[in-house]
Amino acid sequence: MQGQTVQAIRAIRGMHDILPERTGLWQTLEDRARAVLEGYGYQEICTPLVEKTDLFKRSIGEVTDIVEKEMYSFADRNGDSLSLRPEGTASCVRAAIEHDLVSTPRRLWYRGPMFRHERPQKGRYRQFHQIGVEVFGLAGPDIDQEVVLLTRRLWNTLGLGDLRLEINSLGDGEERAAYRRALVFYLEGHLEDLGEDSRRLQTNPLRVLDTKRPDTQAVIAGAPCILDYLGAESQAHFDRFCAGLDAAGVGYRINPRLVRGLDYYNRTVFEWITDDLGAQGTVCAGGRYDTLVARLGGHPTPAVGFALGLERLASLLEAEPPSPDKCLDAYLIAVGDGPQAKALLVAETLRDAAPELRLICHCGGGSFKSQFKKADRSGARYALVLGEDESARGVVGVKPLRSGGEQSEVALDELGVFLATRIR
Repeated sequence: MQGQTVQAIRAIRGMHDILPERTGLWQTLEDRARAVLEGYGYQEICTPLVEKTDLFKRSIGEVTDIVEKEMYSFADRNGDSLSLRPEGTASCVRAAIEHDLVSTPRRLWYRGPMFRHERPQKGRYRQFHQIGVEVFGLAGPDIDQEVVLLTRRLWNTLGLGDLRLEINSLGDGEERAAYRRALVFYLEGHLEDLGEDSRRLQTNPLRVLDTKRPDTQAVIAGAPCILDYLGAESQAHFDRFCAGLDAAGVGYRINPRLVRGLDYYNRTVFEWITDDLGAQGTVCAGGRYDTLVARLGGHPTPAVGFALGLERLASLLEAEPPSPDKCLDAYLIAVGDGPQAKALLVAETLRDAAPELRLICHCGGGSFKSQFKKADRSGARYALVLGEDESARGVVGVKPLRSGGEQSEVALDELGVFLATRIR
């Protein structure tokens, strides 16, 4: 309607844009993570953002906060209940079963957005991004040790030296069930101090152990310890895992209150934690889930994995300028009707001659002065000047923008090779 102000549409609460000024940092994170993962022999797998809701009910657990309160679920036109994935492990296991990737040991990794309808706060978003690792078919504590060593190498690669590692063992199914009964019995004697945490007693009592309520934390201090309920095999597995970390010089703290919020974990669990992000201090978390493949319809297959949050890692890293291999190489300036008509063709010729060249060809006209200012602001290493005179003589002016050198002229048919030798 004429004269009426149209209200702008904003992003959904808890879902954020990653602007060009930050994408360089994200690319650095992903590139370094990929290099470390490939160095350990892990292969990338990509799964859909949307899965059948039942996949997450059967894997995560129907009485978890994620399934009960946090999933983005909807009915499609066929009436099927679908959900945006709230985590990556279930999707990866589903794909591994469907495509028979678990018949032999496999090391897989993935990346991408996950979705949970939580209360947005620093370090916690409704759309968030993870890199995850899943290993199938290996039952020993050595692979538990490897995934921890892999993450330590990534922190070293990123220059994050102040993350601390906490570990625990949840034992096997029967051991965990026995501990659960003992914990519930203990907590029922302190109901008046549990407050809202008391509602978890009959659904997911282990989650009470990582409560943030001071009153409940005081109660938890006297609760039974899950490590006292480990059988001989689980204890031996955990002891060998700890011995492996000791041998590799990995510092850690055994935290018997450390549990994971998902039903499928057993035996080894771990978290890498920082004090620099407030309440959302867990940067990376994972553990074993030896029963999940069978629970989702596959053959019994031991498995272990982890996921790390890219938003939280990005928050820990200072914004750094793009590395030299990410900088723009050249900005092509064209002054005059003839050169402007020719500029895009020249740019395509240069890209053919030097496929790795990062080149902007100025569009939109303007004076030499205005174009040169834009070339300088672009961060390019060279300004390429094509005027009427240069075009007539078959040359291009090359002006270094970062080294302070003098402008020179290079024959147009030699410019691609000239630039290729300077961007390597």
